Amino acid sequence: MASQLKITLVKSTIGALPKHRKTVQALGLKKLNRSVIQQDNVAIRGMINQVRHLVKVEEI
Repeated sequence: MASQLKITLVKSTIGALPKHRKTVQALGLKKLNRSVIQQDNVAIRGMINQVRHLVKVEEI
């Protein structure tokens, strides 16, 4: 079974760049302190790296 990541939005996107807002939305995050489960792959890791200052990531 492939590894999964739990991604939690911990900082608001209000002051963020529009590109970062769209990345957070593409990850499936909508509200502050909400989490989503995503498959661990290169594309998701790249998206997380782009908004690493807004999210918290845990491996499950």
